[in-house]
Amino acid sequence: MAVSAEEIRRQLEESARVKQSFSDALIQKILQFAQKSAAAVRAGGKIIFFGNGGSAADALHLAAELVVKLSADRPGLAALALTANPSVLTAAGNDYGFERIFARQIESLASQHDVLVALSTSGNSANVLRGVEIGRARGAFLVAFTGETGGALANKVDLLLNMPSRDPQRIQEAHITVGHIACALIEQLALQP
Repeated sequence: MAVSAEEIRRQLEESARVKQSFSDALIQKILQFAQKSAAAVRAGGKIIFFGNGGSAADALHLAAELVVKLSADRPGLAALALTANPSVLTAAGNDYGFERIFARQIESLASQHDVLVALSTSGNSANVLRGVEIGRARGAFLVAFTGETGGALANKVDLLLNMPSRDPQRIQEAHITVGHIACALIEQLALQP
């Protein structure tokens, strides 16, 4: 099977189309996410990211952008990814089951001052849903980055950022774009008096 430059062009155009098709409502939700996150950090809370697979990598990436820096040379911002500690992940998976690897950490780390960011292209990952349930019980503000439908997460979070695609590749590309935009806004807003 021959692969052509046209296939590459088609995929680039599809990736761009997804991002260009963001509705005004979704753009306002991205702004709301950044505002809520910056307010949480200014008040002594933190932003907690979690997800599986590529979403786990995005969780690590976005937490690093806030703790270290994205573009502004500024003090570190309180953020973490629940996918960062293999000892915790494997112990929780072994002792409580894979569906509780995030829930157990959220029980230990989250409070009503925090923003929890669940990343799931389908919106249906059992361990992410369980983490959101525990986050709700802890009083955290719940955000989900998902695909077009939102899946089961759609009705379980305070703020749904559902990318206008059903293709996991395009959804993940949009997630990191939205994450970078939000991190840049959080940097600006968290440092305002």
